[in-house]
Amino acid sequence: MAGLWGRRKREEQAAQDAQDADLAREAQRALVSVDERVRTTTDELEFAIAELGEGPTTELRTALAAVRHHLGEAFQLHQLNHDEIPDTPEELRTRNTRILQLCEWADDLLDDRTATLEKDIERVRRAPEILEQVRADTVTLGERLPHARSTLERLSQRYSEEAVRQVASGADEAEQLLVFATHSADVSTRRREAKRAEEANLALETATEAVRRAGAIIDGIEDFEIEALRAESTLADVIADSRGDLVAARQAPAVPAVASAVTVLEAALRALSPAGAKADPFAELSQLREANSGLDAAIAVAREREARPIPSIPHVRHSLDDADRQIAVARNVIAGHRGWIGADARTRLAEAERTRTDAEPMVADEDTREEAMGLARRAGALASEALQLAQRDIDSSRPQDPGWGGPQGGGRRGGGMGDAMGGILGGLVIGGLLGDMFD
Repeated sequence: MAGLWGRRKREEQAAQDAQDADLAREAQRALVSVDERVRTTTDELEFAIAELGEGPTTELRTALAAVRHHLGEAFQLHQLNHDEIPDTPEELRTRNTRILQLCEWADDLLDDRTATLEKDIERVRRAPEILEQVRADTVTLGERLPHARSTLERLSQRYSEEAVRQVASGADEAEQLLVFATHSADVSTRRREAKRAEEANLALETATEAVRRAGAIIDGIEDFEIEALRAESTLADVIADSRGDLVAARQAPAVPAVASAVTVLEAALRALSPAGAKADPFAELSQLREANSGLDAAIAVAREREARPIPSIPHVRHSLDDADRQIAVARNVIAGHRGWIGADARTRLAEAERTRTDAEPMVADEDTREEAMGLARRAGALASEALQLAQRDIDSSRPQDPGWGGPQGGGRRGGGMGDAMGGILGGLVIGGLLGDMFD
């Protein structure tokens, strides 16, 4: 047995030694890899500064400084692993693990910072191509401006000033943006020739964004005309639907909510612009659709209520009174046996009281009266649970001495006090209070 135990220990130690050796080799490879990465990234930083300027490269410079600092710690730990002072396996394992952690952190940080710069550098390398595209887009969009102006003229003749307000000045804005884009492109070219990379890149971004915005504005003018025609067509359909709904509303239950919704929809129809007048189809469609939906919802609710009558206030009050009685019984029992009642019964009683309080404000409103009925019933059920749990606690706390009514008792105690207590607690409390006392 001793030989088997010794062999097992030797095998475990050999496995641990192999793991430690692998960890040491991995730490050395990571250290070399990150050191090379720092040198390469430093060269890339110099190129990025030349292409982008100092500002956009600030984060990478800061990251490199932090990596160099922590890489110094990693080299120091590696040196301790190979100095003349003997180390325990645990010390070597801790240092190599720390070296790996530092190298992984350095790699992740440099990956994040260089990825951002790679996009910017690629954009700078494509700057001549991008500037050429900006100038071409400026010409193309400029050729679309007369059509945009004629579209605005048509819109102003057909629709109200309020309707076309959002696009009325679009052609002028687009023209100004195109002029600015051309100017920015020229600035970018001159700054790049003067080796002022950061200013050149900023002007390039400005020119690109100005062209993008000008194109979006011109597209918006053309899209607006299409959307306005679509709104007119939809408005005609909603008008027809609304008039049909008003006819159908005459067959709906005669309740105040339906009458009010009918009044709102009739007012929305009367407010529509007369034929031939300049209108705002978007606003009119929105108002009419909202009034139409309101009538549909009111009729649906009225019909649902007609199919499922709302409980009357006296009916709900009856349920609330029943809940009040059950809560009062549970409260009295718990108050009379405070030392015997646990948390469960008290919690049920508190929840019953809270639920009963929530139900009270809902009784008067028809929209919430059914919910009030449900809360009243739940409050009563919770109070009943509280009473049952209280009785359980009382029963479990009752003295179990056979002298209290057990077969050894005699005389006055025979059959006696325990049964009397059980009768009082079980019969009077549960039966009497819950039944006869409140009937």
